[in-house]
Amino acid sequence: MIELPTGPYEIRSSGGYSPGPAPLSRRLLAAAHVVADPLGDNTPGSPAAVDWDATLAYRNHLWDHGFGVAEAMDTAQRGMGLDWAATRELIRRTGANAAGPFACGAGTDQLAPGPHTVDDVIEAYTEQVAVIEETGGQVILMASRALAAAASGSDDYHRVYGHLLRQVSSPVILHWLGPMFDPALDGYWGAPDLDAATDVFAEIIKSHASAVDGVKISLLDASREVDLRRRLPVGVRCYTGDDFHYPELILGDSEGYSDALLGIFDAIAPAAAAAVRALDESDTASYNEILAPTVPLSRHIFGTPTYYYKTGIVFLAWLAGYQSHFRMVGGLESARSVPHLVELFRLADAAGLLPDPDLAAARMRAFLEVST
Repeated sequence: MIELPTGPYEIRSSGGYSPGPAPLSRRLLAAAHVVADPLGDNTPGSPAAVDWDATLAYRNHLWDHGFGVAEAMDTAQRGMGLDWAATRELIRRTGANAAGPFACGAGTDQLAPGPHTVDDVIEAYTEQVAVIEETGGQVILMASRALAAAASGSDDYHRVYGHLLRQVSSPVILHWLGPMFDPALDGYWGAPDLDAATDVFAEIIKSHASAVDGVKISLLDASREVDLRRRLPVGVRCYTGDDFHYPELILGDSEGYSDALLGIFDAIAPAAAAAVRALDESDTASYNEILAPTVPLSRHIFGTPTYYYKTGIVFLAWLAGYQSHFRMVGGLESARSVPHLVELFRLADAAGLLPDPDLAAARMRAFLEVST
């Protein structure tokens, strides 16, 4: 029993989910967070101070449950405290210590603030792609704030992505991150209208299909994802990036399904892996039963303002015992309210994601003691 601000709460007894082999019927990538150095200077605007041992240990947790790691993505607080120097080191350390498959985000965030040309954007992307390819990781071409600011229309997107896709050494994942995750990406692909933007995106994929392993679309709109999925060339995967509707998108329909590259998988990896292993056995009832209680948790973590979802991801990793503290790069542990984190605790418990209930309750009590 724990006394929450909302009243007494009886935490459920949960043995958690055991590690296991990678699911076979879907490719799953978890966008992994970084663990800050709790004694480092991680105040906003300071260079990121990372606890490398704990950060790599968390990747081992994901690999143990059968996930591929999506490294240096937005979940790692990229663009919100994790600078390029730390990102480059993160990519290299993950590659050197990889115990499973991994893919890494290539962007343009080494560019200084201010206006840049399209050529500057191409050069920055090229530098980051080279770092990733040197590690043996798969490249994920992330959406670029600098390109969104520099592009004068869809032709510039065709030029940038065409240049990069003609040069990569193996097929990549293209990532479209919507403005709900990053307002600076509004109007990406050169069109403020999402239907027109999707057309441009689809044209680029079709023109370079042999260089594209798959696409990740993060617009939190299941119908748009299904529409794009049905337009993809044969052999190009759709990786759902929809942290609200992932169970039905991964399950799919008579016309296909989505693989997945999700930030919420960082938090629900044990349950999600168990669910998809059930799907491997055509046990859709167990699949749905396992994932159903994770959806309210995910919707809460990714609630508005969505770009602060990382705070919930790290808070849950601490509650579940995967790291020893709740400190974040950029000071983002303060980005969500106490009531928000109390509700997260309750929803995580309901989803069976607190493997040691006594530890979770003790940490929640300690958090409330210093917060009230």
